[in-house]
Amino acid sequence: MRCRIIYNEDVYNQASASLNGPELPSTRRKGFLTEHAAPFSAFLTDSFGRQHNYLRISLTEKCNLRCQYCMPEEGVQLTPKSELLTTQEIITLARLFVKEGVDKIRLTGGEPLIRPDVVDIVAQLYKLEGLQTIAVTTNGINLARLLPRLKEAGLDAINISLDTLVPAKFEFIVRRKGFHKVMEGINKAVELGYNPVKVNCVVMRGLNEDELLDFVALTKNQPLDVRFIEYMPFDGNKWNFKKMVSYKEMLDTVRQRWPDLEKLPCEASSTAKAYKVPDFQGQISFITSMSEHFCGSCNRLRITADGNLKVCLFGNSEVSLRDHLRSGASEDELVQIIGEAVGRKKKQHAGMFNISQMKNRPMILIGG
Repeated sequence: MRCRIIYNEDVYNQASASLNGPELPSTRRKGFLTEHAAPFSAFLTDSFGRQHNYLRISLTEKCNLRCQYCMPEEGVQLTPKSELLTTQEIITLARLFVKEGVDKIRLTGGEPLIRPDVVDIVAQLYKLEGLQTIAVTTNGINLARLLPRLKEAGLDAINISLDTLVPAKFEFIVRRKGFHKVMEGINKAVELGYNPVKVNCVVMRGLNEDELLDFVALTKNQPLDVRFIEYMPFDGNKWNFKKMVSYKEMLDTVRQRWPDLEKLPCEASSTAKAYKVPDFQGQISFITSMSEHFCGSCNRLRITADGNLKVCLFGNSEVSLRDHLRSGASEDELVQIIGEAVGRKKKQHAGMFNISQMKNRPMILIGG
């Protein structure tokens, strides 16, 4: 992970000049920039004081898998290519958000690694001053092949989706083959030094909740963070309450096997409740979006592949940044539009039962 600091250029230049030199000595410079870091953008701060420094950008609506919880069985109507964000538009918007205080960008999809220029996008994002972390969420099918180039381009963190350790069940859940490619991708990430390698597992009753302990066991000898995600409702995924396995139920199951399971500290804005089996190299986490939401500390914004800003994953309110960008909106106008959208963000989502009745996009058209 890189350390990049947003600072007030004028203050720094004035301080440098006062020392009768072109710049502060390197050791003093680092401390000075930390001390004089620019205040966080008012445009990315909502009416509840939440500062949104984390942006998720969907690179494509397409995917090479058909996961049951993500894509409707009948598929989705894809947006025409001309209406999707171009690479330059993605970088333009990313630069704007980073300038306002975003320090983490996650690339999602669809499946982001099927976009032909994904390595180039990572390399261009890496050049953005102030951006500390570039991450990707992937299904892992193309990961082993692309990861060396992605790492060289500047990729800092990886989340890999894997909902079962049984190859036949994998094919049932994702409606495609590819289990061994995903495992190869996980192993390649470990080999290249990513630590932790995050493994996302959506837990669904009657399908894979019987594998919880097997997933925990994966963390014994590898630097994995297995993240158990509560099943969430989106258009077309046939969600119902009975399929959802709650965080507390999962935690009880794990504790029966490992009663000395330790809770780990986490950042205020973290979506995950983290735990560790003593002496295990890795850890596990629980994403409790349904049973114990974390809306109060949410710091995330999303841009869909067709250029819409979503301030809440479960909200159906969207603003087209693409349309404003293509109509020639200035940077100041775009920031104003973003700020107004962030300002309208609600205190919390509507709750699992209401969400399941609301009109929203299928997950694949939002971007994890």
